[in-house]
Amino acid sequence: MPSRERVEAFLKEVVEGSHVKAIADFYHHDATMQENLGVPRRGIETLMAHEQAALDRIERMHTHPVQTFLVDGDHVAIRWTFDRIDKAGTVRRLEEVALQRWRGERIVEERFIYDTASAWRLVGPDGKVVEG
Repeated sequence: MPSRERVEAFLKEVVEGSHVKAIADFYHHDATMQENLGVPRRGIETLMAHEQAALDRIERMHTHPVQTFLVDGDHVAIRWTFDRIDKAGTVRRLEEVALQRWRGERIVEERFIYDTASAWRLVGPDGKVVEG
């Protein structure tokens, strides 16, 4: 079971933009990640490579500070907001909930839940999601 401080350290690392390092620092060696009901990815090396490949396709990823997260024993829920800035400067936003199961101080399972119809919505210059 993770301590609240351990989960907060994980959140801080991701918000600071260290997405791949956060996997190395906080995930179990055979952890899984799953997008909605997709096939889970397994193993820390696979998870890190997938994350790095996703980041390599864009200019940068901005992670908003986490406002809501819950820790209940081995289970953690996090409401994430990410802005993906592509190489042309276009900003798109994803809001998702990550459901995690920890073993001790490391994540062993993570599932991301988000609405695929509204995922990666366009963000205007004012920082607000553009409807439509």
